[in-house]
Amino acid sequence: MTDVEKTIDRIKHGTEEILLEGELREKLKCGKPLRVKCGFDPTAPDIHIGHTVLINKLKEFQELGHQVILLIGDFTAMIGDPTGKSTTRPSLSFEQVRENAQSYEEQVFKILDRGKTNVVYNSQWMSRKNAADMIQLAAKYNVARMLERDDFNKRYKGGQSIAMHEFLYPLIQGWDSVELRADVEIGGTDQTFNLLVGRELQKEQGQVAQVVVTMPLLEGVDGIKKMSKSLGNYIGVDEPPDEIFGKIMRVSDELMWRYFELLSFRPLLEIRKFKQQVEGGGNPRDIKFLLGQELVARFYDEATAQTAQRNFVRRFKDGLLPDEMPELEVLSQNGELAIANLLKEAQLTKSTSDALRMIKQGAVKIDGERINDKQLKIQSGRVAVYQVGKRKFARITLK
Repeated sequence: MTDVEKTIDRIKHGTEEILLEGELREKLKCGKPLRVKCGFDPTAPDIHIGHTVLINKLKEFQELGHQVILLIGDFTAMIGDPTGKSTTRPSLSFEQVRENAQSYEEQVFKILDRGKTNVVYNSQWMSRKNAADMIQLAAKYNVARMLERDDFNKRYKGGQSIAMHEFLYPLIQGWDSVELRADVEIGGTDQTFNLLVGRELQKEQGQVAQVVVTMPLLEGVDGIKKMSKSLGNYIGVDEPPDEIFGKIMRVSDELMWRYFELLSFRPLLEIRKFKQQVEGGGNPRDIKFLLGQELVARFYDEATAQTAQRNFVRRFKDGLLPDEMPELEVLSQNGELAIANLLKEAQLTKSTSDALRMIKQGAVKIDGERINDKQLKIQSGRVAVYQVGKRKFARITLK
C-alpha cells in the first residue's frame, strides 16, 4: 500500500462513510496538511464518551500531521440544532453558551493535543453579520431542499411546528466551512445533511468542496438508544474514575465490541485477538477490564485507572455487589418513573410506601450510591443496579 492508501485505511477505521473518498485521496496526494474541521455546540456543560467518537477521529488526523480546527458553535448553540428533534428547541442565552464552552474546551483537551488544535468560535464571524447578510445567506438554499431533511420532513408532514430560525442552522454550519476553508469536516451520521450543505456553500463561493467524514452514533450503556444525558444512559468524560469504570463494566458483552471499535486506540489486530480469546472460552470481563482501564487512563491517568479497577473488584469481593443478580426491564411513564414506583415494579419493595420508608432509612442505593431523594425521577433508557437493604439487588433497564 502507498502512504496515501495507508492513511485512507486508517481514516476509514470506525467511520460510517467518506463523501467522497476519491476527493480525499486527491487532497492527500497534494502532500499538504489538510484543514480538518469538527464543530460542537455547547448546549450543556459536559461531554460524554459518545462525543469522543468524533474527538478520537480528530486526534487521528492530528497524529497524521493535519491541522485540526475545533469549532465551538457558540452562535449556532443559541439557535439550537434541530437534528433529530420533533419540537423546536429552546434558545440559550449567550452567557450560558460561553460558560458551557469553557467546560467543553477543558474536557476536549483530555484527548486532543492542545498545542496542535486551533479553537475557534463561530460568533467571530456570525456576530458581524447584519440583517441583509442573513437574508443573502438564506437566499442560497430553498425550502424544498430543507424539507428533504428527515426530521424537518417528518415534522412538516405531521403538522408539527418548524420555526423559521431552524432553517438557518444548517446554513450557518455550512457557512462555517466557508469561513474556515475546511478541507475535511467530521460529524455524526445524523449531521450528514448539514455537512453536505457546507460542500454546496463552498462550491458556490468558488472554494474546493470539503470531504465529509461521518462517524456512527454510539449507543448508550443500555445498548438501545443513542448515548444521551437526558436518557441517563451516558458515561461522562468528567465523571469520577470509579463511575466511568463501573459503567463500562455494566456494558453488555456484545456491546463491548462496539465500544472497542469506536472508543479504543488499540490496533484492530489486537481487538480481533481479544474476540478470539472470548470465542475460545475466555472471560469477557477480563477484556472489559482493559477497556475500562484505557478510558479512565485517557481522562485521568494510568495509576487512577488501576485504582478504579481495584475498587471495582473489591466491591464485588466484599459483597457490596453480587456477581449475579436479576436482570429486569421496567416500563416508564412518559419517559420517566418515580424511584418508589420503580422499586415496587421491580419487586424490590412490597409497595411504594415501603419504598419511601426504605429511602428515608438510607437503605436504597443506585450503583452503590445511597440516595435520600424520595422524589427522584429515573429517566427512560437508564440502566443501573438498584439495591434495597443488604440482600435485594437487581440490574434494571427503564424502558
